[in-house]
Amino acid sequence: MAEIRKLNADADAVAATLLTDGAVIVEHAVDEATVTRVLAELRGPFDEQGLKFTNDFNGYQTRRLGSILALSPSAAAILAHPLVMDVADRVLKRHCEIYRIGSSTAIEIMPGEGNQVLHRDDDFYPIRIPGVEFQFSAMWAMTDFTRENGATRVVPGSHDLREIDDIPEAEVTQAAMPCGSVLFYLGSAVHAGGQNNTDRPRTGLITTYSLGWLRQEENQYLSVPRAVADGYPEPVRRLMGYQSHGPYLGVYPGDPDGHWFDA
Repeated sequence: MAEIRKLNADADAVAATLLTDGAVIVEHAVDEATVTRVLAELRGPFDEQGLKFTNDFNGYQTRRLGSILALSPSAAAILAHPLVMDVADRVLKRHCEIYRIGSSTAIEIMPGEGNQVLHRDDDFYPIRIPGVEFQFSAMWAMTDFTRENGATRVVPGSHDLREIDDIPEAEVTQAAMPCGSVLFYLGSAVHAGGQNNTDRPRTGLITTYSLGWLRQEENQYLSVPRAVADGYPEPVRRLMGYQSHGPYLGVYPGDPDGHWFDA
């Protein structure tokens, strides 16, 4: 079983390892106070609406929330974390001018939940381009992730696009990491939620970052009210998609870079 490498917060090393291995962990990347604030803001939504996404794929003992920036202002510090942005610059900007949030989801795996089916996050795109990664994910441990409580299951090296059905269980490892740590993995890397055999929930916050010329998985313009979006700093609004991709894609007169073609 190949373990997921753990590195210091050096963006060059993290990006290089992510592209080579398909996954990498950086421990203690965000402070406890930020985690506590985000969890407090998500507690009510988790309890009120966390089970609306239950199905065979997501599980029936797992609470999920989407559109995190509509629910947790404090989460902006995690979604736009400097390390994540530096890694995105190195991984995604090889194939785009800007990148955007594809989706952002809080996941609380409750006691008794089983293993999620192995999958690739970028399989919803209808094509693949050899050598181009469409997105990567940053999964933050908002509680300790352990092998017992459902730490994310990952298959290092599986961004080689091998058939998922051919992957033996011996090649599946888990992203055990303390609270405040982050697991990076490519959209083409095979992974899944783990089984929670404890008596406490395992909570993570996962955000995907996609090439700026791709359609976002989650429509940030509709899922986050404009009044809420306007309250975020410019870098966060840009991540939500409030900017064009160069001078010709997604243009708008108010684009912060002034990209507007006046015919």
